[in-house]
Amino acid sequence: MADYKKPSSQELRAALTELQFSVTQEEGTEPPFDNEYWDNKQAGIYVDIVSGEALFSSLDKFDSHCGWPSFTQPLQNTQLTEKTDNKLFAARTEVRSQLADSHLGHLFSDGPAPEGLRYCINSASVRFIAVENMAEQGYQELLQIFGE
Repeated sequence: MADYKKPSSQELRAALTELQFSVTQEEGTEPPFDNEYWDNKQAGIYVDIVSGEALFSSLDKFDSHCGWPSFTQPLQNTQLTEKTDNKLFAARTEVRSQLADSHLGHLFSDGPAPEGLRYCINSASVRFIAVENMAEQGYQELLQIFGE
């Protein structure tokens, strides 16, 4: 993925749904409890909907009761970009993908021990790949985290 080149805005509009484009490119937010992955319990990984960059594992997903997929940490060796977001009543930490600079969601300090982090991620910003499909979709090197 080192040679990844982000598609143009026009190409992204054609490739993504309106919601996916709004979330990833315009820093939108999808509704809580009414999104694809908030209650997904399958084993697998979550990748950036734009670049395919592997971001999170189901092993680090937990039910934070907020209505969005929540993770305690990104996948090992995954670099996320963090920015201060002052759009609401208080400063929040926005989380973006490294390669495509996709808006993913926000990072909060109210997660479970030991680190206490909660990566609150929009389902519209990611695509889920079940363990049984990871190899055929080019993510075989990550199967080791699932003991495969």
